[in-house]
Amino acid sequence: MDTPLIIAGKTFSSRLFVGTGKYRSMEEQSAAIEASGTQMITVAIRRLDLSDPQKKTLLDYIDWRKYTILPNTAGAKNAEDALYIARLARGLTRAMEEALGQPISGSDWIKLEVQPDPTSLLPDPIDTLKAAEMLIKEGFTVLPYIHADPILARRLEEIGCATVMPLGSPIGTGQGIQTLEEIRIIIDHAHVPVVVDAGLGVPSDAALAMEVGADACLVNSAIAQSQDPALMAEAFRQGIEAGRKAFLAGRIAKRQIAAASSPEAGVPQPVGR
Repeated sequence: MDTPLIIAGKTFSSRLFVGTGKYRSMEEQSAAIEASGTQMITVAIRRLDLSDPQKKTLLDYIDWRKYTILPNTAGAKNAEDALYIARLARGLTRAMEEALGQPISGSDWIKLEVQPDPTSLLPDPIDTLKAAEMLIKEGFTVLPYIHADPILARRLEEIGCATVMPLGSPIGTGQGIQTLEEIRIIIDHAHVPVVVDAGLGVPSDAALAMEVGADACLVNSAIAQSQDPALMAEAFRQGIEAGRKAFLAGRIAKRQIAAASSPEAGVPQPVGR
């Protein structure tokens, strides 16, 4: 019997979160989001064109009543950048609440990303921890993107982060999970949900993450840049579901030698042997 995924008191039935970058069109994005079955969508606030209030952005193509929108601080090079983007995201969410005439679920949530190197896009562990501390003091619910560092994951949990989000491999590479053993350690010691984020290329990568006990996966490029994003989103949805079921079922132990799958008892032996 499965238990629901709960993050900061909010329950999710889907364990697949999706991003909104790199789609060829808003139509492909909308179709993929629908096919994924997701309930949480990440949005890079810094990459929105907010210079013209009358100009539509991708936020106008998302149903805020249906999905939890998770703004992220992608593009932040240090803790101060991340804090600025998070505050901007909070302002945008407040404006959307006013426009809708109702509160928005997860309105103070932020996916924390600090990436000083534009080539590797690897997260800065020191400024990530620093930014997380500041954001939590300001009342944000922080979901930090990190390298698969068990010590940092523990420190972030200790200061009050709602999840930890270790990368499988660098963002957008599609290399799959290159940090599996470190992710296992994080999962074994975490008391908050572990969301594998970045580098996944195909649904089997997501299934593997779920099989070892991850609570969810976040996928963007592998869906958005595929030839058929809606079909790929559906495939990731099924991969997540299969991996979760395999984790709950419990895999067999690995053995060094073969073990017959059929019993030998009662089977007649050849004459003369």
